[in-house]
Parts: sequence; C-alpha cells; structure tokens
Amino acid sequence: MRVRVATTALGITAALLALPACSTDTTGPKHQPSSRTGKPTEAAQEPAALSSAALESLLLDESDLGSGYLPKPERPAQHDDVIVIGCPALSELGGDAATGGTLAFPHKAEVDFTYGGSSSEISEKLYSDSTKKLSDGVGRIFDVMSGCSAYQVVSGGTPVDVTSQKLPAPTVGGDEQWSLLLTFTAGERSTVVKQTAIRDGSLLLVISGSLALVDRHLDKALAKATATS
Repeated sequence: MRVRVATTALGITAALLALPACSTDTTGPKHQPSSRTGKPTEAAQEPAALSSAALESLLLDESDLGSGYLPKPERPAQHDDVIVIGCPALSELGGDAATGGTLAFPHKAEVDFTYGGSSSEISEKLYSDSTKKLSDGVGRIFDVMSGCSAYQVVSGGTPVDVTSQKLPAPTVGGDEQWSLLLTFTAGERSTVVKQTAIRDGSLLLVISGSLALVDRHLDKALAKATATS
C-alpha cells in the first residue's frame, strides 16, 4: 500500500501532542524549565485566556505567507487508534489518541498550508489556557518525545517508524520554547518534520512542517499571535 508520509507524519505528530493534555498520569518525566530566563508569572498577573474566535484572527493567512501557499482542505475526522511501540513513557500517556487530534485546551484555532504545489506543508496551531496548564502539558510531551529517540507508531494499521531529536530552543521570544526534529518513515519513504512550540503568557503557538518553512515563518507567526499581548 502506498503511504503519503507527509500527511501521515503531520497527523501523527498532532496526535502525539494531544496525549498529555488528556492524561492523568503524574509519574511520567517532568518538563525541565526553559533555558530562557525570566520570572514566573505571578497569580495576580495571570493573563486572561483568549477565546477561540480571538485566536482565529491571530493565525497566519496567505497574505502573511506570500505567494505559493494554499490553504489545505480540512481533513475528515479520524478515529483510528494509535498504538505506540518502543516508547513505554509515550504509551503510558495514552497511545490510543486519534490521529490528527489537537491539544485538549479549551480555546484553539489552527490552519494548514501546502507550498508550491508540492508535498511541503506547514501547520500552525494556537491555544490559550492558564500559563501553568500550557506549560505543564506541552513540556511533558516534548520531554517524553525527545526522551525516546526511536519508536514506532501504528495508526489505522499503517506502521510508521519515528526518530526524534531535541533541538535548541528558538530565541525569537516568548516565555518558554521547545523544538524537535522528527523523522517519519513508512516503507521506503521518509519525511522530516520540525516542530516548535512557544508559550507567551496564556497563549501557545505550535508550528509544524518542513524545516525550511518552519524556520521561514516562525518569527512572523509569533509576532502576529502576540501583537495584542
């Protein structure tokens, strides 16, 4: 069976990132503080969460990206179980998350683009919640994924080998930053996906896609998402 690795990769990545937000496990690896310095947000200064409608207006659009980008049609909802093999910590967080799932925060918005008529894709997701929930949820899953350098994910009967590599946190801004390089291999085809998350107060930005596209648009995405903060 021919597998479209690029689509599978981004979908599985989203599914893996959905795990910590719905997990009740408290024994897994704890997220280490970001290398960025700064004082934790005090309770009295906790920024208000943004609504999904407000987040929608902060997403990148075609005018921000430039020529050659087309919105990707929304994928039909997937309900295939996801089985994780070779990474017990990830399995304990709930390996049956639905492929293509999103983080289980109350306020969210997302957009996906293809570039140049090729298989290159970029996905932007914005979330809003309390600073502690955002930090704990995303920090845990990035720790688990970077702690398992190689594992396999089976979604809908399709096995995909995954290798992960922790990257230096971006220095573009925000209060906390995480970044991973993920390689997805199905059969003889491989796709490399860069995934970067930045928390700025009560807002979380997650950018996924080809290395060049993520690096090209990360600054712009963060600037637009935090323009009103």
